[in-house]
Amino acid sequence: MPLSVKGTLLLNEDPRSVKKAAKIIKNGGLVAFPTETVYGLGAAANDAAAVARIYKAKGRPADNPLIIHLSDFDQLKMVARDIPDKAFHLANCFWPGPLSLVLFRAEKIPALVSAGLASIAVRMPDHRIALELIRLSGFPIAAPSANRSGRPSPTSYRHVIEDLNGRIDAVIKSNTCTVGVESTVLDLTRDKPVILRPGGVSKENLELALGETVFISGLSKKDATPRSPGMKYRHYSPDARLILVTGSQSRRYNVIKALANRYLKLGLKVGYLNFKLESSLNSRISPEQMASTLYSSMRRMDQQGIDIILAEEISPEGLGLAVMNRLKKAATRILHAG
Repeated sequence: MPLSVKGTLLLNEDPRSVKKAAKIIKNGGLVAFPTETVYGLGAAANDAAAVARIYKAKGRPADNPLIIHLSDFDQLKMVARDIPDKAFHLANCFWPGPLSLVLFRAEKIPALVSAGLASIAVRMPDHRIALELIRLSGFPIAAPSANRSGRPSPTSYRHVIEDLNGRIDAVIKSNTCTVGVESTVLDLTRDKPVILRPGGVSKENLELALGETVFISGLSKKDATPRSPGMKYRHYSPDARLILVTGSQSRRYNVIKALANRYLKLGLKVGYLNFKLESSLNSRISPEQMASTLYSSMRRMDQQGIDIILAEEISPEGLGLAVMNRLKKAATRILHAG
């Protein structure tokens, strides 16, 4: 019999357990499952009542849309309409993988999935368990990240339990979220392709695939309706105060050292992201390494009782754009070192 934590079943990755998880989805339940990016919290995308449970379990604002996950290309026409040729081309290039495409929503998909918008974000995850769960569920799955709204996204089932135990029906145990940050969200409902949220597929690779410029967007008004997860609200935030230092490398290095000494003298516990006091200026980790450990590092520092996290910016090329987006969303303060 599967173990449970406050009523949330802990399921393994074996076929029998995945079948049980799919049955829960079919019956209107919520299941947290691994993908190559982060853990998702899934419900049947055509079940409005189940989708509403996602928002309640996470404490998610009702105007923050979800992403629909597919297990095969044929399902795309089940959830979207008026699909442009660019979408099929990008799907062939990057699916399964961390790219979500914003298309026009099909009528059979409840408006709640897309927060009332006429559009919907769709992707096919590059993870064996996720694909099998969707296939066995018999319909695409709507899923945001499986965390309390605003918290760092989960990259392990343990993170899901920390945030949602007792609030969801089951979680499939895995530690194989290799990318570590969410999917790129690309809007194809406009004249030009626009990145609404940078993620696991880089702007450069999208431009190479499309042969045209890809633009980057954000909300211009605080009360605007977001067309993608991660656009409007503060996200990915640890309990500790996170201070992001930007600017020239030598100056930000000195600023972080000075801040660290100040806080340590005050008796505060200090943690670091992409920075080591004893390191040289050229010993930073790659954007890929930073992405894969970003959320787990934040959660680990919260468990250690860290008061202040000092984070150093990284180059916004490639996956670095997604990392910087997450750091800016999580930061309580951003300092420019000049």
